Amino acid sequence: MAGGKATVHLRQAYGDRRRVNDPPTTTRMTAHLMTIGDEILIGQIVDTNSAWMSRQLNLSGIAVMGKSSVGDLRQAIVAGIEHAATTAQIVIMTGGLGPTKDDITKSTLVEMFEGKLVFHQEVYDRIAAYFQKINRPVSTEMLRSQAMLPDKAIVLPNKVGTASGMWFERDGQVFISLPGVPFEMEYLMTHEVLPRLKARFVSRPIAHRTLQTACEGETVIAKRIEAFEDHLPDHIKLAYLPSLGLVRLRLSGNWPGEVTPDAESRLAAELETKKAELYALIPDLVFGEAEQSLQEVVGNLLRQQGKQFGTAESCTGGYVAHLITLVPGSSDYFPGSIVSYSYEMKSKLLGVKPSTLETFGAVSEEAVCEMAEGARVTLGVDVSLAISGIAGPGGGTPEKPVGTVWMAVSDGQRTQVARHIFGRDRAKNIQLTGVYALNMVRKFLLDQK
Repeated sequence: MAGGKATVHLRQAYGDRRRVNDPPTTTRMTAHLMTIGDEILIGQIVDTNSAWMSRQLNLSGIAVMGKSSVGDLRQAIVAGIEHAATTAQIVIMTGGLGPTKDDITKSTLVEMFEGKLVFHQEVYDRIAAYFQKINRPVSTEMLRSQAMLPDKAIVLPNKVGTASGMWFERDGQVFISLPGVPFEMEYLMTHEVLPRLKARFVSRPIAHRTLQTACEGETVIAKRIEAFEDHLPDHIKLAYLPSLGLVRLRLSGNWPGEVTPDAESRLAAELETKKAELYALIPDLVFGEAEQSLQEVVGNLLRQQGKQFGTAESCTGGYVAHLITLVPGSSDYFPGSIVSYSYEMKSKLLGVKPSTLETFGAVSEEAVCEMAEGARVTLGVDVSLAISGIAGPGGGTPEKPVGTVWMAVSDGQRTQVARHIFGRDRAKNIQLTGVYALNMVRKFLLDQK
C-alpha cells in the first residue's frame, strides 16, 4: 500500500526522529510548500495560500525551495511528500483536513508515520465551544472525527476553525499539515508554526530591498544598470519583476558568514547602500520603494502639497479614478472625476469646443488640453488630468492607430501633454494608460516643488 511504502522510504532516508526540544541547529532553513485538493488542480480555486506563506517564511529567513500541488488521492499525497522531503528541511502542506470523505490528508499521514489516531478531549471541547459561539448546530460524529488526531504528531490548536494543525518530525526534518481555509492557515502559521520554526532552527538572515519603476521595459533598465549588476557580491542578487508598465527591482541578500548578533543589521546596511547605488543610476524611472503603488505616491505628493486633484477620462472609462480611490484617505485630495465618452459629453461637461472636436477629433492634443482645463474648472481642483484615446480593438485609422492615447496634466498655469501608442489589446491599453498617466501626474507634481 502507498502509505506503507512511504513510511519505509522516509525512515530509510531520514532515520530516527528528532525531538522538538533538541537544541536548535544553525543553518539556512529551506521549505517546500504543497497544496492538497482537486479544486486547485482543476482551477476551481486559486492557490493564494502558497503566496502568503512564501512571504511570511521569507521574512523569517526561510527560503522556499519549491511549491507543488496534488489531488485528493492517497498515492498522490505520498508521492508529493516524498518529493518535497528531498528538496527541503521543512514540508508544509495545506488542505484535506476537513471531516468529509474526500479529506484524506490526516489518514495518509497516520500511515506514513506509522501511528494511529487518538482522541483529544481538549480539541473536542474547543470545537464544540466554537460552534456554540457562532450559534451553529454540529453533529457529535463530526466533532469526534475532528478530535481524532495522529499520536505521532504535535497538535497545533486552531482557535478559528475545526481542523487542527499537525507537526511531525523525523531526523531534523519537519512535516507540517495545515487546513486549506486561508484565514485558518494564516492563524496557525502566525501563532503556532513560525514561532516553533524560529525556536527549532537558527537561520541565516535574509533581507530584501525593492525599487519600483514605471514606463520603461526591463531590457532598457538592464542595459542602464549592467555594470552595477555585474559587480554585485555573490550573496546579493537582483531580480526583475515586470508587470504592465512597471518593473520592480528587488535586491535580495543572504548573510554569507557566521551568524552573529549583528548579522541582520549589517546585511540591512549593505542592502541600503546597494539600493542607493541602484537608485542613482535610474532616478528618472524610480517612483517608489517596497510595495508602494503609483497611486499611493501620487496621493502622498498631493497631500504634502495641499492640492486637490481630478480627472477627465474618455477611453479609460474612469480607470484612473478607480486606481486613485483604491488608496484609503484619497477623499482628502480627490473630489471626483468626469467620464466623458462622447463628443456631446466632452462639450457639455468639460467645455471642449465643438470646432476642436470637428477639426482635430477627440483623440488629439487640442481636445485633451481643453478637457484638462475643463475638468480643472468644473471640479474646482488645483491639478487635473485628461485622457482621450482609441482603446481598441477597432476604431483606428492610419493617422491614429489603435492604442493611440493623448493625455494632459494642467494646473491653470502650465499644461503638459503626451502621446503614447500602445498595442491592440483593449484591456492592456487601458491598464498601460493608467500607469503612464499617473506617472505623468507624479512628475508634474515633482516639477512644481
